Amino acid sequence: MRAAAFSSFGPAEVLQVMRFADPQAGPGQVRVRVKAAGVQPVDTAVRGGWSGNGFPVQFPQIVGNEFAGLVDQIGEGVTGFALGAGVLGWSVLACYAEYVVVGVDQIALKPEGMSWLEAGALSASGQTAHTALEELGVGAGDRLLVHAAAGGVGTMAVQLAHAAGATVIGTASPRNHDYLRSLGAIPVAYGEGLAARVRALAPGGVDAAFDAVGGEALRVSAELVADKVRIGTIVDYAAAERLGVRTLRSKRSVHRLNALLDLYEQGKLGVSIWKSFPLERASDAHKEVETGHVRGKVVLTVE
Repeated sequence: MRAAAFSSFGPAEVLQVMRFADPQAGPGQVRVRVKAAGVQPVDTAVRGGWSGNGFPVQFPQIVGNEFAGLVDQIGEGVTGFALGAGVLGWSVLACYAEYVVVGVDQIALKPEGMSWLEAGALSASGQTAHTALEELGVGAGDRLLVHAAAGGVGTMAVQLAHAAGATVIGTASPRNHDYLRSLGAIPVAYGEGLAARVRALAPGGVDAAFDAVGGEALRVSAELVADKVRIGTIVDYAAAERLGVRTLRSKRSVHRLNALLDLYEQGKLGVSIWKSFPLERASDAHKEVETGHVRGKVVLTVE
């Protein structure tokens, strides 16, 4: 099979299409012919040399952690998924490829009306945002501050919090303010003076903060939110330790994925696609993500 992989750490150009043996479905597994794979900042970080929990690198290393496609091989003991069924799911460092093999506890059926691009981009960012809001206890009546609200995870967090009945204030550049309003958030420009601008929008204070950018944003969160247990970051763990706030990691499960799909089918959760690239241009997709100006998600298409 063809897959986008790298044989040494480095810039986007190290990512190349290579040939690998076709994976085979074992007991309790299915093989999926991938149609689309989401591209995340963590993918670019791994390619650049970062190695976190759950991301063991062995060269040549395939990249990608979320996918959508058609079941084309079924392992022993599998029920509930037929050949040709459209599914979406996740697998660590395996998804920029023509085929991916996963356990049935890592996939869900794709809704009829969901596009392949949307399906390929939902699982990772959606579950990260869903986990974060659950950990921070965000619910009806809360005032939530979301940093990097126009990004892939931020877009999901804004919608999920809004659907739960929270008031959401989202940081973004001015060009993304109308976009945030369309998601149900109150936009605010990041940068110097952020704390004062947030206080003006929420005179009664902010109950919780979710950070997807790190640095100054996390310090401002600690200044604005009284209860440090209700501040969390998915990116800046060093600053979190200094400030005494929470580090958040996605807790993926089929139950969580299906909860997101239910919201999608109810019209309460959308998947925003910024750009798509063919598998052969995976390096260009990484460059696009690394600009830091992506609204929603970048997706690879696999033909």
